[in-house]
Amino acid sequence: MHKKCVLRQLFRTKVLQNAIKRRGFATGRILCIDHSIYFKDQFDPTESKFNKILIANRGEIACRIIETARKMGIKTVAVYSVADRNSRHVKMADEAICIGPPLATQSYINIDKIIAAIRETQADAVHPGYGFLSENATFVSRLKEEGVVFIGPTTECIQGMGDKLESKKLAEKAGVNIIPGFDGIIRDAKHCVEIAKKIGYPVMIKASAGGGGKGMRIANNDHEAIEGFKLSSQEAASSFGDDRILVEKFIKNPRHIEIQIIGDSHNNALYLNERECSIQRRNQKVVEEAPSTYLDTATRKAMGEQAISLCKNINYSSAGTVEFLVDENRNFYFLEMNTRLQVEHPITEFITGIDLVHQMIRVAKGHPLKLKQEDISIEGWAIECRVYAEDPYKNFGLPSVGLLHSYQEPTAIPGIRCDSGIEEGSEISIYYDPMICKLVGYGKTRQEAIEKTRTALDSYIIRGVSHNISLLRDILSEPNFQKGNINTNYLSQIYPDGFHGRPLDGVALNNLSALVSMMYAKLQLRHWDSINTDEALMEKKPDQWRCSVTHQGSQVPCVVKRTRERFQITIKDKEYTIEDNYQLCSNLVQTKINGQSLTFQIINKDCMGNLDISFEGTTYRFQVQSEKELKYSLLLPKKPKINETKIVFAPMPGLVKSVNCEVGDEMMEGQELCVVEAMKMQNSLVAAMTGIIKTINIQPGDTVSEEDLLIEFA
Repeated sequence: MHKKCVLRQLFRTKVLQNAIKRRGFATGRILCIDHSIYFKDQFDPTESKFNKILIANRGEIACRIIETARKMGIKTVAVYSVADRNSRHVKMADEAICIGPPLATQSYINIDKIIAAIRETQADAVHPGYGFLSENATFVSRLKEEGVVFIGPTTECIQGMGDKLESKKLAEKAGVNIIPGFDGIIRDAKHCVEIAKKIGYPVMIKASAGGGGKGMRIANNDHEAIEGFKLSSQEAASSFGDDRILVEKFIKNPRHIEIQIIGDSHNNALYLNERECSIQRRNQKVVEEAPSTYLDTATRKAMGEQAISLCKNINYSSAGTVEFLVDENRNFYFLEMNTRLQVEHPITEFITGIDLVHQMIRVAKGHPLKLKQEDISIEGWAIECRVYAEDPYKNFGLPSVGLLHSYQEPTAIPGIRCDSGIEEGSEISIYYDPMICKLVGYGKTRQEAIEKTRTALDSYIIRGVSHNISLLRDILSEPNFQKGNINTNYLSQIYPDGFHGRPLDGVALNNLSALVSMMYAKLQLRHWDSINTDEALMEKKPDQWRCSVTHQGSQVPCVVKRTRERFQITIKDKEYTIEDNYQLCSNLVQTKINGQSLTFQIINKDCMGNLDISFEGTTYRFQVQSEKELKYSLLLPKKPKINETKIVFAPMPGLVKSVNCEVGDEMMEGQELCVVEAMKMQNSLVAAMTGIIKTINIQPGDTVSEEDLLIEFA
């Protein structure tokens, strides 16, 4: 093995061992979910139950299912790929079976391997979670042949609702409002353009068997329709093994609001109110809340009743979600039905007091629902932030991979729930969805829920990968979100030029400059203590320093004085008093500046005086130097800028799906050069200039890392 590979593996092993030693993960750790939130859903120990449930999934949803199964006294089996052998869900389960290599096609969605694991462990039921095999009718049929219960709906329901063409027909038959569109399969790109013109632009091009935002594109003209058809069909084939595409009218500036339902095999069905899921990027949800600020009582009731009508018309038995688009006049249209547990189910659990996993397991065992519709109320407000291993500064979130060498969830804050499948030492890989955690904040009011969630995001420590907390934190503070004025175009409307972080105002800049200068003084004190061991010299220990703090090219002179348990910093004749209550090695700093409580994170620091400080989600670069260091640093030559229009770098780690040029080809600006797939999303990389291709360093099937040089122009 290459020396670098050996060192990397040793480092990963050491980090994981340290995490296990500190936190006691060796025997598995359950989720930090307060079961008092299930105030309308008590566990009945007298009910019959499954003996053993196999969870055909991974990550946070596998942990979530294990947590409720354990509470019910049901044994659990985890399945895992080689890449997940040290994962949290593997440690939590009573048993664990390896089912193959990292690629999902060879492990998590390989039905034969899942069936083999069921036989080996003698599990009598399977919970699929979401994604992977959760809406695979063939898998459900195979389980039935094995005499194993599928904790989900029937094959017929999955097939009917999984095909968007068929689901539209079934919804219309059940009296559900539907979106105008073409009731047939699109043959090719030319046919797609013909249909789009008949419907009228803009149109939505989407995979017939799709879900989770994959295989979806908006087209405003013929060119976008051709490109959208190609990319959507490729994504559909990659994600679902089905490249069929349909086209329907795209409703401008809608809200995405979904109704949670639960049905049983005794013809009972309930709707558990709504979730607002309008804030999305690339048709994938980012921030969700329950209830919606937009729905009135009458609209909520109408949407719920239509969802129940669909549920009863197809004899639906399990948890499911009927998704709607709601226009500016509160007209609502059926979008799709997800025949599984949703990612965002925790916010519904908070406001209704019902454990959806518990109800799914009960219903699958044959028990009737005990609750009636009149028992379902709305208690408080819940907001979910999907924390992803992504760089939000790149198209609102291109995937990031790496090892979590430091990780701490803010679960000590009351009203905060973190559903995750990782821990310190875990690795985020290119093979699976980049979600790190679902952070949920709950309050009696929407504003209280927002405040708790913001505090939690400020205190969330994630080191080793890029993450989107800066974007999430900014959304929660943005005026339109605060007012509930949102739609599915929210991100593009609020951040038309992309997300660039929150600029520092004068007050915040001075607060951070004071903090950085205090860190400089603490570092000088530490150096003094390390080289001066003579007690007589301790009387000469300095208590005042002068330094300069630089941010974005501007220097701020600071004078720092040390008193007992605090530092006094002078910036432009203004005094800042900071409590000395943290260590230089701290990741999280919770202190008071002039009596005001503030939270910061120290992301990185080096011997050149550079410090990366995270404040309210955004990370800022500072440099602190003595007056002499600043003087000499200004004499250093500037690093020349690279002409990036001639070079194509990998914007994220991924798999090269296609290379659409050769050395010597003349490529026009905007022409597609290659397609890189990351976490099952197809990303088209185009030419930033017109020119001749000089070098190509990739070929289809290659795995690339972020910033790898892919293609170079002459």
